[in-house]
Amino acid sequence: MYKDYAGIVKAWEATVRKTQNSAKKRANSIFAAMSVAPADDEPGPGELHHTEKAIPNGDFYTGQWMDSTPHGHGKYLWTDGCMYVGEWYKGKTIGKGKFSWPSGATYEGDFKSGYMDGKGTYTGSSGDTYRGCWVMNLRHGQGTQNYANGDYYEGEWRRGCQDGQGRYQWKNENHYVGQWRNGKMSGNGSMVWNDGNRYDGCWEEGFPKGDGTFRWADGSSYVGVWSKDSTELTGNFYTSDTSGTEMSSNPRELLGEYLNDCVICSGERILIYPSQKMISWSGLDLDSLPRQTVSRKGSDGIRRLRRTSVDGKISNASFESFNDSSNEPSSRNGKGTRLLDLDSKGKRQPTCGFQSANRQGVTISKGHKNYELMLNLQLGIRHSVGRPAPATSLDLKSSAFDPKEKVWTKFPPEGSKHTPPHQSSDFRWKDYCPVVFRTLRKLFEVDPADYMLSICGNDALRELSSPGKSGSFFYLTHDDRYMIKTMRKAEVKVLLRMLPAYYKHVRSFENTLVTKFYGLHCVRVTGTAQKKVRFVIMGNLFCSEYTIHRRFDLKGSSLGRITDKPEAEIDGTTTLKDLDLNYIFRLQKIWFQEFCRQVDKDCDFLEQERIMDYSLLVGLHFQETSYQEASTPESHHSGFCCPVDYFLSTSNCLSRADKEQDSARWASISLGINMPARVERTVRHGEPETQLVGEPTGELHDVIIFFGIIDILQDYDISKKLEHAYKSFQYDPSSISAVDPKQYSKRFRDFIFRIFLEDT
Repeated sequence: MYKDYAGIVKAWEATVRKTQNSAKKRANSIFAAMSVAPADDEPGPGELHHTEKAIPNGDFYTGQWMDSTPHGHGKYLWTDGCMYVGEWYKGKTIGKGKFSWPSGATYEGDFKSGYMDGKGTYTGSSGDTYRGCWVMNLRHGQGTQNYANGDYYEGEWRRGCQDGQGRYQWKNENHYVGQWRNGKMSGNGSMVWNDGNRYDGCWEEGFPKGDGTFRWADGSSYVGVWSKDSTELTGNFYTSDTSGTEMSSNPRELLGEYLNDCVICSGERILIYPSQKMISWSGLDLDSLPRQTVSRKGSDGIRRLRRTSVDGKISNASFESFNDSSNEPSSRNGKGTRLLDLDSKGKRQPTCGFQSANRQGVTISKGHKNYELMLNLQLGIRHSVGRPAPATSLDLKSSAFDPKEKVWTKFPPEGSKHTPPHQSSDFRWKDYCPVVFRTLRKLFEVDPADYMLSICGNDALRELSSPGKSGSFFYLTHDDRYMIKTMRKAEVKVLLRMLPAYYKHVRSFENTLVTKFYGLHCVRVTGTAQKKVRFVIMGNLFCSEYTIHRRFDLKGSSLGRITDKPEAEIDGTTTLKDLDLNYIFRLQKIWFQEFCRQVDKDCDFLEQERIMDYSLLVGLHFQETSYQEASTPESHHSGFCCPVDYFLSTSNCLSRADKEQDSARWASISLGINMPARVERTVRHGEPETQLVGEPTGELHDVIIFFGIIDILQDYDISKKLEHAYKSFQYDPSSISAVDPKQYSKRFRDFIFRIFLEDT
């Protein structure tokens, strides 16, 4: 394969060097004016043929081609030295292939939609080698890693880190066998040293935590509870009959010395992934670019590639391959790509393009009716989070969940011993179950300082333009990380009632899709009004660098489940509902399996707590939209920009900071967050109420998808029972939202598993 293309590759490399040196040498390039193939030889639509294409950025493709995209077997060479050789399907690397980096690193194995996905082997430039399973560029599944320093790991991986059951052996033959989490020893496991000593027991974050036994080679042992905190250490030292071992005064320090030589190797980082190098062929009209043919063999038997630009000259302009960096949201507010709808007869009809939504909400500034409430909230949060508190264990006492466990604090305008002076009116502040919510923030890995800065910093909150159906108001922090919702007293009671079960559930299932709660508070303004405002602080599912182009609130019911907005007014901030849904969502196999398991677990939990009327909130970022947003007239001073102009106006390489940012972005993928997926457009042939899920059309789009279960504080109380009874006389009982929690859970799951499918 490589010998066959040796001449082509050398010619291509020589051209790149020459075009970067000087304009004079370009005139004497090996590429002369080329001949154009006769029209009769042009392949027809759907016809597979061999071609050689010089891409406008200087990249080069040779191989099989069909309908303006690589299809079949082919080789793609980037100007920075990266190369892919393998199978293509409609312009994407799908199947078996080999990707090589300029550093000498290689990946050989399965590809899917441009990602390293399936089984494959990565060999790093430093000598690291990983053989095993991959999902979307990350080690995920069973695999073996041999490190350049002589260490190796064999076991389970998750999102690029050791996670699950595995064995790590150091080059000095110390080894650990047991459970891992996020690349660290966590759970039950055994560490054995080369001198015969060993520890068997519980681990947390790479250090013994909980019940465990340390045994010396001579038979002596220490049995007890281990912790980094010496005050939590308890246990007994036992000596053998032949032992001369003397017990250290602090077993934690003794074990710490043994662990100093057991550092987990981080391995070689992949600074840029193959999917980030892929070109978006849509909109790239190669017929209007420099044409090329393959001339007859020269005297040396090597086929020569010839190319010229439109004006007969060879361009030396450099530009960046259209890779995943184009998937970032445009900073401009305007219209994006036009996607196609299908009518009832299956004909494709253009729809209005996606509109990039402006930032949600109205900033609460001085003069706003809720300005004082915002000040009170920020003062209270600053006081609650900043208040000194003892370190808390994740194992909470039952008394911490007592609904009566609350703390009232007075905030007089002149200040007090515990509160600062302020410009708002006199108010009282209540913290519900403060220890529980402090521990939840710790469990969700929320930094207290960042939490305070987001909510209580110099920036004001933003109020969403209209309250929800329940009458609650929603506020967003300036960085979009947190959402604050005002609550009815009944909702507060539900949350406090289910708090023990909620805590147990989110602790047991790291990837739970249910809403994350960070705090529950109340503000009571003193004086004649005596106004009480209760509110909960939650995570914002759509806090992302990606623009959300479409969002859906899905319940699996049909009555009233349609937006009342005209299509022209729908944008990224519009929440569409079940009868507006015109997609099915396709997840990769390993994510789909995890998604199904987690939906079942979450629905079981909500059903047990007698909760109903919850929704699956879904957000979509269309990856091709970002590129076309960047190519619209508003984004360029010239007033028009075709795809070639866009390429020529960009840089040829990513900076180190950009590469590190991309690596961090891919590592941040988790269930329901930043997940690359595909959606397939659907069309309904009848009335929406009779066909909740449309028929798939085969029109697929690459997306970044977000999803989570929201509105989990409505129990099946007397008001909902009455609503169910009343509406059942007028409508089909299966179409209304207010149904028994068991029936609601079954209907919700059935619907979700119809619209989420495995991407085959």
